[in-house]
Amino acid sequence: MRIYVTVKSLGKRKNALTHEPLDIPVAPATLRDFLTEVVKENVRAFTERQQHSSLLSYLTPDQVNEQGEAGKVGFGVIHDDRTPDESTAIEAALLAFEDGLYKVFIREQEIDHLDDAVHLTDGDDVAFIRFTMLAGSQW
Repeated sequence: MRIYVTVKSLGKRKNALTHEPLDIPVAPATLRDFLTEVVKENVRAFTERQQHSSLLSYLTPDQVNEQGEAGKVGFGVIHDDRTPDESTAIEAALLAFEDGLYKVFIREQEIDHLDDAVHLTDGDDVAFIRFTMLAGSQW
């Protein structure tokens, strides 16, 4: 099943949203199942990028323009050689949701609880809105 994910971080200066396709093997029953599948896919993709890093990185002008439109231009080099632990990543994502660090919207409808049922179909739009914590000192 292919869905389209939009990620927005409140507090970022650039308002452009990236609309990325994400393939998940099965239709999840709950938000917990969906987040688990998203994390598994991201861990798999990260591990693959770690293993296939190039010694000589370069960007074509088209890649520079495309990345510039998304708000960040980089070579995609991963400097951390540790292998991610999938179960730890899943626990962290679920805890972050429970702590209110991000919200999930499926077809523009907010999903409030991890055990709420989700009904995803091929081509659905899912939005993750990550909240930015403000730091500072009191006067």
